[in-house]
Amino acid sequence: MTASNRIALSSDHAAIQLRQIIAAHVATKGWVAVDIGPKAPESTPYPKHGEAAARLVASGDCRFGIILCGTGQGIMMAANKVKGIRCGVCADTFSAGMIRQHNDANMLAIGARVVGEGLALDIVDAFLTAEFEGGRHAMRVEMIRALEG
Repeated sequence: MTASNRIALSSDHAAIQLRQIIAAHVATKGWVAVDIGPKAPESTPYPKHGEAAARLVASGDCRFGIILCGTGQGIMMAANKVKGIRCGVCADTFSAGMIRQHNDANMLAIGARVVGEGLALDIVDAFLTAEFEGGRHAMRVEMIRALEG
């Protein structure tokens, strides 16, 4: 098993069910879902879950990360604080493909209270099937990397 087929999945309490559905879905597509929880429905802070998944991606243990909270916004902000992470929150398939194609995003955030299950799975598929285009976009991604210090 290599990192190239591994996806880190995490969420806060608001998105446990959708995260588990996504984990099962990506497994049917040949990915290894590294679901790091949580499993209990008690309130839990999204920053620690965004960071935990981001560290798996930044370390190279997982190729991609998919993280969820109520809106996707807070967990995305936490993940983006980890050096090497480029995470976007998406509520549509076009944006999910574009963050891969133009921004070389390595993580996707979804709001479980924003999108339904069917759309969430379509967003995940759009993200995972898109490829970074490089070219003029590579310079811009390098500019983002340079901001990390």
